[in-house]
Amino acid sequence: MGYLLIVMILCFLTSTEGYKFYVGGKDGWVVNPSENYNHWAQRMRFQVNDTLFFKYKKGSDSVLLVTKEDYFACNTRNPIQSLTEGDSIFTFDRSGPFFFITGNADNCNKGQKLIVVVMAVRHKPPQQQQSPSPSSAVPVPTASPVSPPTSPVPEAGHPAESSKSSETPSEQKSGSLGVVCSTWLVLGFSVLVSIALEDEKMVGFWG
Repeated sequence: MGYLLIVMILCFLTSTEGYKFYVGGKDGWVVNPSENYNHWAQRMRFQVNDTLFFKYKKGSDSVLLVTKEDYFACNTRNPIQSLTEGDSIFTFDRSGPFFFITGNADNCNKGQKLIVVVMAVRHKPPQQQQSPSPSSAVPVPTASPVSPPTSPVPEAGHPAESSKSSETPSEQKSGSLGVVCSTWLVLGFSVLVSIALEDEKMVGFWG
């Protein structure tokens, strides 16, 4: 039971934390990566709660989250969000496109920018119950009224049988338990008396 609970907790934490993607791989957030950033992003599947890890040194570069227009224009003046502390992490909180550029406009024009499209969460539509067609409806026959059976009148000479049948299962069980307990008490008392008599005989013998 405890093992099952641990597995459920780990599955829940994995589903809520998401995956961590390293932008640029071992190259990091640079001007000329070994693979174009957008080509890399097209091979990946991003979902809500996933994170991007931008590897760079503080003070030498930055990451800007911008609009689509500012992305293509490499406009660094009006970012939606700025990441400047080095080795920055960005978490996707919604589905849709995200546009990232470097804080250096010249490097942005050289290709240091990234577009990520986060997949939408698909929910299964609720299943609708199909109403039966009129042709498939089966007519229910009307039942004729049935008179209740007459219960036999108990004979006056057997009151013990009527009282016995009226006992509930719990009462019958408690009665049986009382008989068993009484039997064991009698047997125990008999054993004790026998032991006492044997002791008196042994004392008389040795006396």
